[in-house]
Amino acid sequence: MNTDFLQTLVAVARHGSMAEAARRLGLTHGAVAQQIRALEQELGAPLVARAGRTVHLTAKAAELLAPVQEVLASLEQIRYLARSGEVMGELRLGAGNTALNSMVPAILECLVARHPLVNVALTPGHSARFYPAVEAGELDAAIALEAPYPLAKSLGWQLLREEPYVLATSPRLAGRDPHSLLASEPFIRYQRNDWGGRHVDDYLKRVGITPRDRFELNAIEAIAVMVSRDLGVAILPLATNGAIGRLGLAVSPLPAPCEPRRFGLIWPRGSSRLALIKAFRDIAIVEYGRAGGG
Repeated sequence: MNTDFLQTLVAVARHGSMAEAARRLGLTHGAVAQQIRALEQELGAPLVARAGRTVHLTAKAAELLAPVQEVLASLEQIRYLARSGEVMGELRLGAGNTALNSMVPAILECLVARHPLVNVALTPGHSARFYPAVEAGELDAAIALEAPYPLAKSLGWQLLREEPYVLATSPRLAGRDPHSLLASEPFIRYQRNDWGGRHVDDYLKRVGITPRDRFELNAIEAIAVMVSRDLGVAILPLATNGAIGRLGLAVSPLPAPCEPRRFGLIWPRGSSRLALIKAFRDIAIVEYGRAGGG
């Protein structure tokens, strides 16, 4: 459908005659009449009714006028965006609870302030599920833990944060040897089948400690709360969304080397939403940089 013809219909309605519409549009009267006839043929409905030398819109044309004006306004907006390079559209983003409860709100606040025509559909979940979802095109990007296997060449990766693991205890155990506590105190375990939990399990095996497991779960903030109630000790990433500091836990660095917890942004390199993904990525880098290790 020719949008110029739609503009002509709106002009006829606004100015009350084909002659005046022609003058305002810089067209001949015959050209305006021809465009209206073409629209009538395409839509299969009469749009103007003639009474002597005057014309007026039919009831059907009056009904169509509002949606036609909306279409024209949208097209004008699209032309503006194409010229201005504005980022727009929907970003389907995956993120775990740790990111959703800490950094994601700050990133989204900045994103929509810079690009008000962007909207984000958030999908909560776990890192292991995000990688195949991004590869399959079900998500445009995800904040996820670094995969414990080589990344597919079709995926991009941007490191956002690297966190060391520490031993977290109640204040009554502050200052005691971490390995002695791990061997003697009840242990609240970061779930072993989670990628982060594997780091903890690998560390314990490497230093030859078999802890007295009391609980095992995949929720680091909940583990921190249990430690604060003196239900056991735990190996946690230092940040833990600020829960360690907020709950007043005692922390000790691990005596032996431990693989840090790394997470970042993944996205498909061939995505049609690369401009939108890049806008999110650039803001995420800045926001995570500001937050530092906390």
